[in-house]
Amino acid sequence: MSETSRFRSTEGSHGALKGAQTAWDMLSEEQMQKHITTGCEELDAILGGGIHCKEVTEVGGVPGIGKTQLGIQLTVNVQIPVECGGLGGKAVYIDTEGSFMVERAHQIAEGCISDLLDNTAHRLKDFPACPERLQPNSFLSNIFYFRICSYTEQIATINYLEKFLEEQKDVKIIVVDSITFHFRQDFDDLALRTRVLSGMSLKLMSFAKKYSLAVVLLNQVTTKFVEGSFHLTLALGDTWSHACTNRIILQSV
Repeated sequence: MSETSRFRSTEGSHGALKGAQTAWDMLSEEQMQKHITTGCEELDAILGGGIHCKEVTEVGGVPGIGKTQLGIQLTVNVQIPVECGGLGGKAVYIDTEGSFMVERAHQIAEGCISDLLDNTAHRLKDFPACPERLQPNSFLSNIFYFRICSYTEQIATINYLEKFLEEQKDVKIIVVDSITFHFRQDFDDLALRTRVLSGMSLKLMSFAKKYSLAVVLLNQVTTKFVEGSFHLTLALGDTWSHACTNRIILQSV
């Protein structure tokens, strides 16, 4: 087949492609999209309203800065009822470090409920069933927890999520705490690690788009030598930095 014939045959197949979207449609869809509040007005403002659905957000910082706290907070805040301006969704928490604290999740749920009852009582009057759902135990029952002990388990769990998300239609956030842990300790072949992480990030991105949910990846920090001095940077290298839509580095002040 000549080059001209090959071009014409592929040109005909391209005409059957569908799914194009205008930039105006994209903007309108983004403006209508609800966000998950972080619980901090200043951070929400920086992020344009909170954590975005259909996007992958990476959050990094030194140990003890509050990454896990933020991850747990988001699994609670995603459950704020639609009547109160939330998503009314469920959460998946993938714990690779064993840092998830169910007692802390219970406390955060109690605080969230207290704030909702104080600030949205006028809305709740029109929804009698809503206060019944505002119980700490109800919030905890909507957080699906996976404990991961190796990078192979991490890969298997993320592969399993596709089936899980089909069954649990209301999941609106996936938190991985942390994406880094097993890949920093168990991998000597950096090229293989890059390929595995790339495949994982593509799958998480596809989940975010397909199911209109937010993916939040908590990351550790490392030092990088730049222009004669060491600087803190997120772990997994420069290649990984392209895997996320948004990157947040928490620092103490």
